[in-house]
Amino acid sequence: MNIRKGILTAVLALASLFAVNSFAQDKAKAKAKSYTFHGKVEAITDKGLTVDGEKVAGWMDAMKMTYPVDKPDVLKMVKVGDNIMATVYDGDMTLHNVMTMPAAKSAKEKSKK
Repeated sequence: MNIRKGILTAVLALASLFAVNSFAQDKAKAKAKSYTFHGKVEAITDKGLTVDGEKVAGWMDAMKMTYPVDKPDVLKMVKVGDNIMATVYDGDMTLHNVMTMPAAKSAKEKSKK
């Protein structure tokens, strides 16, 4: 009977620890500064999107790299060559809320109007 109480106490303590840790991570993310990210998709892999990203002042210089995404469905929605916009956070390389943007018109197309 004493062993059962000890095991139950240990399980409850671990469950509480995990709950507090999860809450702390969510709270830290809510305080992290967010930025708007723009770039052009160069490749799509099961690990994420390879994007030629524009400079995001205060977060990262312009560079091409592979970024994980917050929702796996994005990998099916986005196509190579798409211009995207996403939200990024300090201390997190993941692209959140990825959206495709309309293609910019070339200078030649603009001059025809």
